[in-house]
Amino acid sequence: MIIAVSGADQAEFPHLFEQSSRLRHQVFVEEMGWEDLRRADGREFDQFDDEHAVHHFCVRDGAVVGYQRMLPTTRPNLLSSVFPELCEGTPPCSDRIWELTRYCVAPEHRDGRRGVSTAGSELIAGFVEWGMSSGIDNVIIEFEPMWVLRAMQLQFLARPLGFQRKIGNQQIVATQVTFGQRTIDAIRAFRGAHAPVLELWGRLGEATPQALAV
Repeated sequence: MIIAVSGADQAEFPHLFEQSSRLRHQVFVEEMGWEDLRRADGREFDQFDDEHAVHHFCVRDGAVVGYQRMLPTTRPNLLSSVFPELCEGTPPCSDRIWELTRYCVAPEHRDGRRGVSTAGSELIAGFVEWGMSSGIDNVIIEFEPMWVLRAMQLQFLARPLGFQRKIGNQQIVATQVTFGQRTIDAIRAFRGAHAPVLELWGRLGEATPQALAV
C-alpha cells in the first residue's frame, strides 16, 4: 500500500512523517554520505518539506518501509535550487511536471529482481498512479545513471537533463521521465500485481487511516 499525504497534513499523521524522516536519514546520510543532511536526532528533513509537497509512504504491517516525495516544479525544488549544475539549461517548469525526491527503501525490504525491490516497484507504481490521477505525466528524478535504462525497461520515456556528477558517494544524473497508461501496464506486469496500490489520505482524499493503528 502506498499512502499519499499532503505536506499540509503533517500534523495529522505524525507517525508517518516520524518514521519516514528516520528512514531518510538512514539512507541518505548513513548510506549515501550526504553529510550536509546529518542531524544529531537521526531525522532528515529540509526546506522542501512544506505544505506544497506530496509525500508517498510504502507501508508494511503498520511500518514505513519505503518513501518518496513529490515537489511541484513551479516552485523552488531540489534541481532548481540545490543541484542546478545537474541541468544543462533552464530546469523544466510546468504544472504537468513534478520532481520526485528522497526515494528510499529500508535495507531489510530490498528484495526483488533487476535491482528493483518489491517495495520499490510499489513506490514506482504509486507515483505513476498519483500522476495519472492528478494531470501529471512527467517527473524529474535525480538518480544513478543505471536507472535511466531501468526506467525505459518499464516504458518510461527517459531524457537526461545534463551530465552525471558525483553527489555524496554516488554518481547522479537528473532525468525527466514521461509516463502514461503503457507505463503503468508495464509496471503492473513487472510486479505481477494489477490492483491499484495508491490511497489518498487527509485533504488529498477521504480514506480512513485504519491500517496504521498506533
